[in-house]
Amino acid sequence: MLDQGAPPQQRSRTAPASPGPVARLMRRKPVEHLVAEGGQGEGGSLRRSLGLWQLTMISIGATLGTGIFVVLGEAVPKAGPAVTLSFVIAGLTALFSALSYAELAGTIPVAGSSYSYAYATMGELIAWICGWCLVLEYGVSVAAVAVGWGEYLNELLDGTIGVTIPDALSAPPGDGGMFNLPALIVVLLAMAFLLGGARESARANTVMVAVKIAALVLFCAIGVQGFRSGNYEHFMPLGMAGVSAAGATLFFSYIGFDAASTAGEEAKNAQRDLPRAIMLSLVIVTALYVLVAAVAVGAKPWQRFGDSEAALAQIMREVTGQSFWGTLLAFCAVIAIASVVLTVLYGQTRILFAMSRDGLVPKVFSRVHPKTGTPRTNTVIVSLFCGVLAAAIPLGQLADATSIGTLFAFGLVNIAVVVLRRTRPEMPRTFRVPLSPVLPALGLAFCVWMMGSLSAVTWVVFGVWMAVGLVFYFLYGHRRSRLAAPAPSEK
Repeated sequence: MLDQGAPPQQRSRTAPASPGPVARLMRRKPVEHLVAEGGQGEGGSLRRSLGLWQLTMISIGATLGTGIFVVLGEAVPKAGPAVTLSFVIAGLTALFSALSYAELAGTIPVAGSSYSYAYATMGELIAWICGWCLVLEYGVSVAAVAVGWGEYLNELLDGTIGVTIPDALSAPPGDGGMFNLPALIVVLLAMAFLLGGARESARANTVMVAVKIAALVLFCAIGVQGFRSGNYEHFMPLGMAGVSAAGATLFFSYIGFDAASTAGEEAKNAQRDLPRAIMLSLVIVTALYVLVAAVAVGAKPWQRFGDSEAALAQIMREVTGQSFWGTLLAFCAVIAIASVVLTVLYGQTRILFAMSRDGLVPKVFSRVHPKTGTPRTNTVIVSLFCGVLAAAIPLGQLADATSIGTLFAFGLVNIAVVVLRRTRPEMPRTFRVPLSPVLPALGLAFCVWMMGSLSAVTWVVFGVWMAVGLVFYFLYGHRRSRLAAPAPSEK
């Protein structure tokens, strides 16, 4: 208790002034606190059960899917045969950011991914903005991926039993339908797996990843037989602007390589395995993307790519003259895209788990079931939201909205790695970005460039999304943040 008789000058020295409004927005969470809280939730803890193999498969599972099976058909008309170059540009953007992710994941191995990295380096407001972008990246991409799953399910049904789901029940409003029932179903199936536990979900994902890699290798082996060099004669018919626009769209194909970083609190040896899983998954995915794109454009004139979202299955049928191979690829794609839904939905729940534990979103998202060690209520809420979104909004709009949110979050990660190097140079790092700060600066520049290539409509959607997020933060998160009041031991 302060001495009431002390002079005013002495009392002012003894009682520190409360931080101003700007200081409260910039309050940072110490790295040590982030790491110490690892796995802890309301009523239970997450279980550390994932090794390097499972973490790598989570990142590949979250990345390799709709981007190559579906979005390729939307990107080729924008760039022509130069779509292969668009994949390389999108891959370089992902690579620079992946290097920064790898360093931060090894230094701050927690569930919040770039949200937690921003909280430790740039303060609460920036962390909230990053987390809100991640909700857009993961939550909306689950919906986008689910839409693509329905396209290949129809291909499979048509090739096996000769029927398809009517447009009214397999396409959202605006695409000729009323409700995309398959998209909702695949999200609910993924939810069922996740409710069983992280280890069980990882096992199912590993099997599905093996299937999708085998499917893409099979496509290349068959598609190359229909390769025509004439399809590459006019390599860049729409100029560099087309290549850039396609690259921004195809960046959606790389979303998910950071999914391993969301598993930081369920990894057995997070500091060692997270950086390795992130880099290994990106190398494998990029090699497959460029190879598949090169074969696809060589086997089919680029002008004919806009007629279906199941382009690879069509190419298989056209090259072989048989429906069997296209049907087989459609079957593999159904499994492959389901694994993306599973792993990206997993990442979304873990990010909200971390934000909830910090008090920025309601506590229900950090409630852990004691038997399964999973945030069950969180998983159900997120799954229902993503399922309804997938059933009601067309793929193209979802993909572009996901890309802009991801690019913004990746840009912040490139800044965060430089800030942490300067503010905490003594911290042990299991991986270090080479040529820092040059490569993080290039990563940031690529993100800004690709964001500028997206349409004005996408920017409007992004602006509205950020405005809604800021309103929620100032009405709820800012006041309920755990950093808003000192811990009991500090009072």
